[in-house]
Amino acid sequence: FFFSPLGGMAWKIITAHSSNVSSLVLGRSSGRLLATGGDDCRVNVWSVNKPNCIMSLTGHTTPIESLQINTNEELIVAGSQSGSIRVWDLEAAKILRTLLGHKANICSLDFHPFGSFVASGSLDTNIKLWDVRRKGCVFRYKGHTEAVRCLRFSPDGKWLASAADDHTVKLWDLAAGKIVFEFTGHTGPVNVVEFHPNEYLLASGSSDRTVRFWDLEKFQVVSCIEEEATPVRCVLFNPDGCCLYSGFQDSLRVYGWEPERCFDVVLVNWGKVADLSICTNQLIGVSFAQSTVSSFVVDLSRVTKSDSVPHGLIRDDEPLVPPTPTGSSLRRIYDRPSTSCSKPQRVKHNSESERRSPSSEDDRDEKESKAEIQNPEDYKEIFQPKNAICRTPPRNNEPFPAPPEDGEARLSLLELLSQFLLQPDPVHRLPIASSTPLTRTEPSVIPAARNEPIGLKASDFLPAVKNQSQTELVDEEAMSQIRKGHETMCVVLTSRHKNLDTVRAVWSTGDIKNSVDSAVAINDLSVVVDLLNIVNQKASLWKLDLCTVVLPQIEKLLQSKYESYVQTGCTSLKLILQRFLPLITDILTAQPSVGVDITREERLHKCKLCYKQLKNISNIVKNKSGLSGRHGSAFRELHLLMGALE
Repeated sequence: FFFSPLGGMAWKIITAHSSNVSSLVLGRSSGRLLATGGDDCRVNVWSVNKPNCIMSLTGHTTPIESLQINTNEELIVAGSQSGSIRVWDLEAAKILRTLLGHKANICSLDFHPFGSFVASGSLDTNIKLWDVRRKGCVFRYKGHTEAVRCLRFSPDGKWLASAADDHTVKLWDLAAGKIVFEFTGHTGPVNVVEFHPNEYLLASGSSDRTVRFWDLEKFQVVSCIEEEATPVRCVLFNPDGCCLYSGFQDSLRVYGWEPERCFDVVLVNWGKVADLSICTNQLIGVSFAQSTVSSFVVDLSRVTKSDSVPHGLIRDDEPLVPPTPTGSSLRRIYDRPSTSCSKPQRVKHNSESERRSPSSEDDRDEKESKAEIQNPEDYKEIFQPKNAICRTPPRNNEPFPAPPEDGEARLSLLELLSQFLLQPDPVHRLPIASSTPLTRTEPSVIPAARNEPIGLKASDFLPAVKNQSQTELVDEEAMSQIRKGHETMCVVLTSRHKNLDTVRAVWSTGDIKNSVDSAVAINDLSVVVDLLNIVNQKASLWKLDLCTVVLPQIEKLLQSKYESYVQTGCTSLKLILQRFLPLITDILTAQPSVGVDITREERLHKCKLCYKQLKNISNIVKNKSGLSGRHGSAFRELHLLMGALE
């Protein structure tokens, strides 16, 4: 351990990754979790008071650029250099979501304090709001002209603040889906932004070496503190809101506002500090250099946090004012629902709409993602405490309804957020939608004439158009969704093409029987249907041998839910009945021949086999002959033709 004469202590130095560390974040709830991301594309999770890695999360294919742990410390989100985002469940040690949509590095991330939403800011200047449960982007905020370096949700979950390299801080209204105000005044890139825990106050730190406080009611600057120090890298309000801790290179400064002043300066040899957190009256700071991460502790009991002991910089042009009592407020206070511990609500991720081919990009990446738990005892202690950490808001206080299943009407972002954010009294909130899967009613026969894929609705993949001004957004999001399924569709079509090539190679030899055998062996009805559609066009190709192979497949086709399959089966069965049923009945009713006739015996065996198969099919035809419409008439005709079997 290394001690600083003014209270800063180097607590731990660890080698976090096999390559350079690119990002890190501290858990804010317990102060015990540390997550690091590296150029080795891994996310490692640590306990700040233990030397060993708890688990290593894999799945990204490019260096990790940004990390965030949610309020309850049960989820972690990581953004990569390629623009992809992954969300892991720490307690279950598995990946929940892969979110794609940004075109450049993910520079900032933040979890919504109550709902299952994640905000991301990118080098592409866009801010996106993601629904973790639905696995999609629900809104995009455009306004910044350079990289978005920091995002923070307000304590009540109604606003989102963003800081960017364009020297501005923007405040966004989540319910209205638009910007509330743009704060200007910084002369350099804004690195960090933080909401006051209670009051309508916002703090921002910039590379211009200033910390500014903004009033969120009057939308004006409250105070600006300028230091001849280094760029402001991180800021953090004290939990009771009495002061702001600001991390500079190798120093911690404690600020007050109204009037602005510096209460204390603590020299800490942490270099370029990356994140701050408070735990049991100790401020924890973390920094990284190359592959190592250093943790530092400042004893807050030895740090001046108010005017009780004047220290530091005080403006000469303003009189001293008595300190504001703890708990009082000069501004409006956030309205937040009361929460208590309850059983964690798991994010549902196995709905029918998400059971796609593992060859798709998203699903393949999720299958490759894994968590390597190094020491199970530490894992249990950190992630499964007994009544130590309040992890999830109670179910009856959940601000957002459960996501609709396939077939339900999808709510817009404004409707989702307004159900909670615009309610004045949390007690009278709208009832929460049930997450029980709805029973989907599939049609008995899917029509052959259609302009969309079976089992899919094109509208489900396109964002809702609210007005004409959103046309550009809709086009971009639509193309993004279409590209996601493109690889899966290519794999399916490539496989189908390969199977048909196999059948065609046998067909080219002139052996029709073997070509049908190969199609049946592939065990793909779509290939059998394609082949029968060709054979049905030339009746002379049909032989008794062919009937014995095709009839079992016809039985499957007649019971298919696809109209095109049923039509092909009916056509083939009708052709067989017209050409071979009289022959089959004559041979079966003929008198036994005298002597040995091998050819006749083989023909008799084939006829018996066909007769048995036709009897099985006749039961299906009889049951379906009562249908109305086109199918009913086709089955009634077949039923009449099969009367000779009786």
